[in-house]
Amino acid sequence: MSPLVGSAVRERWPWRLLPTGDLLRDAVYRRLWLSVLISSFGAQVTMLAIPLTAAVLLHATPTQMGWLTTVELLPFVLFSLPVGVWLDRVRKLPLYIAGEALLALAVGSVPLAWAMGALSMGWLYAVGFVGGMVHTVAGSAAQIVLTQVVPRERLVEAHARNSLASSSAEVAGPGVAGVLIRLLGAPLALLADAAMLLLSALVLRSTPVQETPAACKPGGFWQDLREGLRFVAREPLLRSLALAVGLWQIAHQSAMVVQILIATRQLGMSESAVGTSYVALGVGTVTASLLGDRLSRRFGPGPSLLGGFALTGMGWGLLALAPVGPWGVAAFALNLALFGLGAVLIFINFIGMRQAVTPEPLLGRMTSTMRWLILLPAGPGALLGGWIGEHVGLRASLAFAGAAALALSVGAAVFGGLLQIRRLPKPAAHVPFEVLDDATT
Repeated sequence: MSPLVGSAVRERWPWRLLPTGDLLRDAVYRRLWLSVLISSFGAQVTMLAIPLTAAVLLHATPTQMGWLTTVELLPFVLFSLPVGVWLDRVRKLPLYIAGEALLALAVGSVPLAWAMGALSMGWLYAVGFVGGMVHTVAGSAAQIVLTQVVPRERLVEAHARNSLASSSAEVAGPGVAGVLIRLLGAPLALLADAAMLLLSALVLRSTPVQETPAACKPGGFWQDLREGLRFVAREPLLRSLALAVGLWQIAHQSAMVVQILIATRQLGMSESAVGTSYVALGVGTVTASLLGDRLSRRFGPGPSLLGGFALTGMGWGLLALAPVGPWGVAAFALNLALFGLGAVLIFINFIGMRQAVTPEPLLGRMTSTMRWLILLPAGPGALLGGWIGEHVGLRASLAFAGAAALALSVGAAVFGGLLQIRRLPKPAAHVPFEVLDDATT
C-alpha cells in the first residue's frame, strides 16, 4: 500500500482549510490522529487519578509507589521480544483496537472495586500490569500502523503531529481531571478515561489500512527472534539510541515515583491544585509538538534528542530545590513544562530515527526489542527512586534524576555519536537471517 492512501477520500471542512500536503488532510492518518487525541484526554484522568488514589486514599509509601510503576513496566520486560516476532506475522490495526477496549475495562474496574470496598494496592498493581500488557502489544502495533500510512521521510513530522494531539489533551485535560477528581473522587473519575478509550476504539474501527503480514515460517519463531535481536545489535544507531534512552528512563522513573508525593506532602498542594498545575505539562508538550519537527530539521534529530535530556534534567533539579509556598507551586508547574518540552523532543526523534533505519520486514521485532531495551532499566529506576525517597528523602530522588539526565545529555553527545545525526537515516539493508548466519560460520 502506498502511504497516505486516504488522500483520495473526499476532504471535509475544516480539514480542507489546512495547507496542501498537511498530514491531517489525509483521511486515514486523520483517524489515527483523532484516536490519539481522544484517548489522550482520558489518559489525563488516569495519570492523576491512579497515583492520587494510591497516595491519598490508600496512603501508599514511596516504595509502594515505586512498585506501582514497576508492575506497569513488567510486561515490557517479560513479553516485548516474543510480541515483536508475533507482530511481524499478524495485522496490527485489530490489535491496536482491541488494546484500547481492554484498557477501558481495566481502568473501569477501579471505581467498581472502590464501590465494593475491595480497592487495594494489590488491585492497582493488577490494573497497572494489564495496562502495561496493553501498551506492550497495542502500543507497538500503533507505532507500526503509523509507518504503513506515512512516508518514512515524514515520520518525525507525523510523531510530532501525534504528540500535538496528546499535548492538546494535556493542556485542557488536567484541569478537567482535577475538577472530576474533586467532584467525584479519584476512583470514580476513572470512568471518564474508560469512556474515552472505548470512543477511541470506535474511531479506529474500519480504518482502511491495508496490511500484508509476513508469512509464518514453520519452526521459525526462535530464528525470527534472533534475527530481530541481531539486527538491533549490529546497527550502531539503534545501539546508541537504546543505551541513551534506557539510561534516561532510570532518571525519569526515579523522578516520577516521588513527584506527586512531593506535591501533596511537602508542598502542601491539594488534588485540584495538582491537576491545575499539570496544564503546564500540556503547555510544554504543545510547544515541543509545534516546534519539534522544525527543530529536528534545523539542528538534526540527534542534537534535538540530546536537548530533550537536558531540559528534563533541568526540570527535576529545579523541583528538588523548590521551597514550600507559592514559589514551590510555581517550581512544580515549571518542572512539568520543562519535562513536557524535553520528553516530546526525546521521543519524536527517538522513534523517528529507529523507524527510519529499519527495513519494513523487521519493524515489529525492532520496535519491541527497542522498547524492551529502554524499559528494562525503568523498573529498577522506579524502585531506586522509591528507595531513595523513603530512606534519604523525596527531594534526593529528584536531585539524582536531574543530575543523571544532565550528565547523560553530555555523555551521549561525546561518546554516543548522536550529536552527528543531522537527518533521518535511510533504511539499513535487510540481510536474511540464513544468509547472515552462513556468513558468520
